[in-house]
Amino acid sequence: MLKEKIGKYRWTICALLFFATTVNYLDRQVLSLLKPMLEEKFGWSNSDYADIAAIFQFTYAISMLFAGRIIDKLGTKKGFAWAISIWSIGAVMHALAIPIGSAFTTALGWVGIVTVPVSILGFMVSRAVLAFGEAGNFPGAIKATAEYFPKKERSFATGIFNSGANVGAILAPLTVPWIATNWGWESAFVIIGAIGFLWLFFWLYYYEKPEEQKRLSKAELDYINSDDVEDNIVETKEKVSWGKLLQYKQTWAFAFGKFMTDGVWWFFLFWLPAYLKDQYNITGTEIMLPLAVLYSLTMFGSIGGGWFPMYFIKRGYKPYDGRMRAMLMIAFIPLVVLAAQWLGEISYWMPVILIGIGASAHQAWSANLFTTVSDMFPKKATASVVGIGGMAGGIGGVIVTKVGGALFDHYKALGHIETGYTIMFAFCAVAYLIAWAVMKALVPKYKPITDL
Repeated sequence: MLKEKIGKYRWTICALLFFATTVNYLDRQVLSLLKPMLEEKFGWSNSDYADIAAIFQFTYAISMLFAGRIIDKLGTKKGFAWAISIWSIGAVMHALAIPIGSAFTTALGWVGIVTVPVSILGFMVSRAVLAFGEAGNFPGAIKATAEYFPKKERSFATGIFNSGANVGAILAPLTVPWIATNWGWESAFVIIGAIGFLWLFFWLYYYEKPEEQKRLSKAELDYINSDDVEDNIVETKEKVSWGKLLQYKQTWAFAFGKFMTDGVWWFFLFWLPAYLKDQYNITGTEIMLPLAVLYSLTMFGSIGGGWFPMYFIKRGYKPYDGRMRAMLMIAFIPLVVLAAQWLGEISYWMPVILIGIGASAHQAWSANLFTTVSDMFPKKATASVVGIGGMAGGIGGVIVTKVGGALFDHYKALGHIETGYTIMFAFCAVAYLIAWAVMKALVPKYKPITDL
């Protein structure tokens, strides 16, 4: 009854963040789904593909550091609008990868620089632009969540918008292979990339800062700001330096959690189509159903994981302490991935289900990991801290991708590519427990930052 009196406009904002994250993951997954087709067309090796994917992750990592800072400076509305505009342009650029690669090859040739093949260079440039824009999604979304939701609702709201990643991952295999088969691979990048511009219209129309939002009732605004009143927090426009933020163990705890686990999710996104091809010869439109089923499982983790800490918070735990307890339980779930290769001898559906469970656990983990930032830092610093953690996660992703590509090429040459996947799945299974142990050691108990 109380929520009816308060109002529900904040959930409209959550819906906008959900759709933005859906578009974000649609755009970044097109390349992985077209890998078999492009690999055959351009003669790429696994290491070549890893180089292209790693450029995305490296650019994403560096851009995340600055994206948080830029969004803190521009504000959530303008910052997010610029982010999705840039990444949509980058997504469409993939369709022009060959002329782009030719232009860069020619320019570099004039100055005597030996460069990589045209197709690889063109996709690298396009991925870099995509990554630069996409880096703004999560710092912006976390900042918007901190602006529109009190602490007790943030992990649930984060779980909802973060589930957009799962929806994007589900929709991509259901649409991209069909578009590419019927209209060509270039059309897949253009059509999927253009969706972001449609979202931009709704964002500019519906989003304003809570204190300037005319659609928000006073009761709901007071409810949103209730934490600040209870904690006697006064937000200022003062800039918080990276050096200052890096002095806190809370920043390092979040960054290490991202470093250890983001690469797992990137691996699931960028390499699973290749895995199904390499081990089960599943390609083209045949890949649509197993990947759709796999990523559908992640919906449960994203939303359920966001809700899970409430069980402990309602029983008197501080938000961070309840979240960490939930995250420990979640960290054990990916261990099921250890059985993926062994049970895969029965049917390819066994690894699909087990990896789906592991990916679901990642989304549950991620929803809570993001929210630890707004638990401990004031709103003015959340995007910057998320940016620092995002950079750490991107670097972790680069390492996982490059190691994966090298392992797959090495064992493929030996005729045992399945060994490469077994090694990678083992890392994916234990990464969360390692991350949790280090995070807990750095920040044993809830300790919000109050001196920024």
